[in-house]
Amino acid sequence: MTIPPGRIAWGMRNAHRHVHQMHSKIVRRLRRAEGHLRHVIEMIEAERPCLDLAQQLHAVEKAIGQAKKTLIHDHVDHCLDVAANRRGKAARNVVGEFKAISKYL
Repeated sequence: MTIPPGRIAWGMRNAHRHVHQMHSKIVRRLRRAEGHLRHVIEMIEAERPCLDLAQQLHAVEKAIGQAKKTLIHDHVDHCLDVAANRRGKAARNVVGEFKAISKYL
């Protein structure tokens, strides 16, 4: 599912821009994985051996997993720091976000 710029996907709670230090690196990593995945599709269409396909799919999966891990760690580093300097409802909201995102670890 592609999300047009300025739109909010289902499940996204905040409409504010949420950009962290690592986002550009994560985007670059995902673009490489996207290209790699396109190549794997070409390999399937070319009827390459299953072992080759499995190895390449594993590499794509690992790249995406590493991007997710980096995103979550960056979020935790940034948002928990912010929460430490807040009180009341604002701090509880950040802690709630942390609990929500931690299920993807």
